[in-house]
Order: sequence, then structure tokens, then C-alpha cells
Amino acid sequence: MSPISAVDAGTVAAIHQLYARQSRAIDSGAVQEWAQTFTADGEFHSPTYPEPVVGTAALTEFAAEFDRAARAADERRRHILTNLLVERIDAHTLAVSAYLQVIATRIGGEARLLRLTTVTDRLVRDGDDWSITRRVVERDDAPR
Repeated sequence: MSPISAVDAGTVAAIHQLYARQSRAIDSGAVQEWAQTFTADGEFHSPTYPEPVVGTAALTEFAAEFDRAARAADERRRHILTNLLVERIDAHTLAVSAYLQVIATRIGGEARLLRLTTVTDRLVRDGDDWSITRRVVERDDAPR
């Protein structure tokens, strides 16, 4: 289904805020807050991980494992989303695509790029807010 209309500036700003909250949540170990940016049956698909992650409990554990791995590596990890393109599918559904960099900085050391990816999300209206119902991540280092 292709996008059918433009998105107003207020909605675009709200989506930018959602992504900022989501990135800060996973980077700070606020795993429940990160998982709650998805719908209860939300899906996360990425070739970096062996299986899709589906549902709040699995998304929470996924974020907790990301946090544990960063701590074990003695790193701070940051998700940096840029070039967000927000398009309306219908009154209650948005399509969002963005570039995502995951940066790791060793405590007392250098920063390095872990991954450069493209994120393609489907968002649905959740009361006054928006939630991600499906995320598909594509790595730039994957063959085409």
C-alpha cells in the first residue's frame, strides 16, 4: 500500500519525539520504555538477529540483552536516527523510513560504528500517540 497524503508538521514533530524517546530508552537501559514504543503485538525484524522479535515481553527482553551486551563490552551504545521520512497511509497509519547508525564508545576509549542500517516502520495511532507495529531493519553491509 503506498502512502496517500502528506503529514502535518505537528505529526512529524511527534514522530521525531517518539524516535528520540525510543533511542534514548534503549541506550540508557530503560528496556520497558523502549518496548512500549511498539504495539503489544509489535514486530522487530533485523538480519543482525536470528529471529523476529514479537510482542512486549520479547521486545523488553531483546532491549535488556542489548543493554547487557553493551555493559559486558564496557561500552556506551547510541542509536542515531536521521533522514526520517514520514508518510501517511491512512488516518490511523503512517510509514516511516530512516537511516540508523549504532555507535559504540568504549568507556575511556574510541567510538566506532557498529552498524549502518535503514529502518522501515509501520506506525499506528494509539490514542493520542503513535506506536510502532512493525519494524524492518536492513543492514548496509548486506549484499543486494
